Amino acid sequence: MRRDQLQEDFASALHDSGRAWRHALDRRLKGLGLSQASWMSVAFLARAEAPLTQTELAHCLSVEGPTVVAMVDRLQRAGLVRREIAPEDRRVRRVVLTAEGLSIYAEVKRAAVDFRHEMLDGLDATDLQQATKLLHRLQRLTAASSR
Repeated sequence: MRRDQLQEDFASALHDSGRAWRHALDRRLKGLGLSQASWMSVAFLARAEAPLTQTELAHCLSVEGPTVVAMVDRLQRAGLVRREIAPEDRRVRRVVLTAEGLSIYAEVKRAAVDFRHEMLDGLDATDLQQATKLLHRLQRLTAASSR
């Protein structure tokens, strides 16, 4: 197989696999009443070391600022997050999960773990390690190329 074709096939498989994974997980989480953007927002906020600004959350989600403002508005109305003024700059709003948001994240995490086990338990550990190493390398390369 030509190298160009191999690279094209890989890029297509990578893109399609990521999309299929997110959509399959999204179907599992529909019962929580969360859209994909909502549960991904909750997950990013829960895993962050410190409360994120709306700009930081937009970056994590790869969306524009106005999109994340609307998302945070919906999450706030649902009682899953609250906005707090950043002590270092009163113009900045940090997004913080509420107790309800943390509870929803626990459910999201449980469903994600179950899904991950279903999808990956039958795969060879060495193959998973090699694939993970390759994906991390691609992440570093793409991050470096966007600077």
